[in-house]
Amino acid sequence: MAVAKKDQERAGYAWMYGAQARKDGKDRAVPDYWHDYADAWLQGFDGEFGAGAVKPKPVSDELESEFDEAALSEQPSDP
Repeated sequence: MAVAKKDQERAGYAWMYGAQARKDGKDRAVPDYWHDYADAWLQGFDGEFGAGAVKPKPVSDELESEFDEAALSEQPSDP
């Protein structure tokens, strides 16, 4: 079933607000404003990923040093 882009966007925001509510230590109760997107809000609160969502990959512990090495190895060109 296709979901309208606007509905996908609103569900994404509901998920983000749910996740933030958990971080802020609030109760697991969907605010009235998000009633239509309660499932997405609760998934965000519980730290779950919605259907079709891409789970973020962890960043390498050495990422900062990899960038630093690359920046140092580049020689600035004279204009």
